[in-house]
Amino acid sequence: MADDLGFSDIGCYGGEIRTPHLDSLAAGGIRFTQFYNCARCCPTRASLMTGLYPHQAGVGHMVDNPRPYPGYAGDLSANAVTIAEVLKTAGYRTAMAGKWHVTPVTDSRRNWPRQRGFDRFYGTIHGAGSFYDPATLVSDNELVKPDRADYYYTDAIAERAAAFITEGAASGSPFFLYVAFTAPHWPLHAPESEVAKYKGRYALGWDRLRSERYRRMTAMGLIDRRWSLTPRDSTVPAWEQAPHRAWMERRMEVYAAQVDRMDQGIGRILASLRESGVDKDTLVLFLADNGGCAEELNPRPGSRPRHIPEKTRDGRNVRAGNDPAITPGADDTYQSYGVGWANASNTPFRLYKHWVHEGGIASPLIAHWPAGITGRRRNSFSHQPGHLIDIMATCVDLAGARYPESFQGHRITPTEGKSLAPVFQGKKRTPHEAICWEHEGNRAIRQGDWKLVSRYPGGWELFDLKADRTELRDLAAAHPERVREMAARWDSWAARVGVVDWDKITRKT
Repeated sequence: MADDLGFSDIGCYGGEIRTPHLDSLAAGGIRFTQFYNCARCCPTRASLMTGLYPHQAGVGHMVDNPRPYPGYAGDLSANAVTIAEVLKTAGYRTAMAGKWHVTPVTDSRRNWPRQRGFDRFYGTIHGAGSFYDPATLVSDNELVKPDRADYYYTDAIAERAAAFITEGAASGSPFFLYVAFTAPHWPLHAPESEVAKYKGRYALGWDRLRSERYRRMTAMGLIDRRWSLTPRDSTVPAWEQAPHRAWMERRMEVYAAQVDRMDQGIGRILASLRESGVDKDTLVLFLADNGGCAEELNPRPGSRPRHIPEKTRDGRNVRAGNDPAITPGADDTYQSYGVGWANASNTPFRLYKHWVHEGGIASPLIAHWPAGITGRRRNSFSHQPGHLIDIMATCVDLAGARYPESFQGHRITPTEGKSLAPVFQGKKRTPHEAICWEHEGNRAIRQGDWKLVSRYPGGWELFDLKADRTELRDLAAAHPERVREMAARWDSWAARVGVVDWDKITRKT
């Protein structure tokens, strides 16, 4: 899983960034065009791991901002069971490399990966952090520090993941591996040799980049030609009027380098599968935790968060914030790529991470499985909608495991997902009656081709996604009865899974 990756960033989804290993997976597998995440890192990870909506797993918001409601506790619920916990009951060895981010960073280890079903773990408990000196770095169950001078977190994740594959294959047991890269989440950190590959590539600016990607996406059949490219975000100037364009270019160059280096790491993981002789019968899934991130990173003076180090490993001050006088990329910087490039990352959709319009929740999903995805199904698209809740169901289905009613003395919330296995077989699966979202008061429900969505604190908008997936023609006024029916269904879902009114959560008492 990639972190803060836009829908169109990788090559096989229309991007210009070099991702040959992901493109190869797509060429030998299935690309899902209508797969969804939960709009933000913590909720997505909780949903992915449990097959539940994030509120049911206790992580309806962020783990570092808990609220006194079960759905917003900010800690993975004991009434949820992880994929690793379930697959271990079917004889699987389990391992994880990368970002956990479903429990707060405290002295308690009760919800760390090793305590939630993973035999091996290397990664970070917290979310964001320096790629050169990540916070809360853990090996198995112990806090550690980077182990070499040229340490780069993306490389370390890939190396440990490859080693876990070698261990798992040597055991003779089936194995499950969860790899959660932090790339390309801010900060903008990448080796200069990688950034140099993209020097000058983004001088065309975000407007032409969006048009280029849109043309490629329609030409390859990834998106429908009827779906118009959304207008540039109203807060973003035309490229020709943008200030500090050289710095702006550099931001996107570093971002692209981060994605490129992640793809190289994926190549290392795939090589380990081949070398271990298990590549043909291993299902590989690639996805993103939310859409591109429009956050402008400018921490308040005197309130530096834990994920931003004060100094580099060799003692230099870390300069945090989107200051055009600071060139991003090195270990003594800490910046983000901003709204204009996030708008391009999410081509052709509206909005970003945090929101539940398509730009926030549409994820690439590649499924590659040589023994299970064969013939004409290879290098194909699936337009059947799916959601993160379906990943657990798919793993349980293909592993021949059983989703439990209780686990370690706790009653387990019934699974919400439906297996994607029929899609791998070229069949039409039974669709969800509806798929729903809530994050920070942003609400949505998709029912068939209709989507009802609200950007907090605004009212409902209604879109026909078959004709207008870029959400440009609001049909709410033309279909008031459909709005009422879908809103009532969303209300019923919200009450069932533990959604609380965002005004109530944020109200100061």
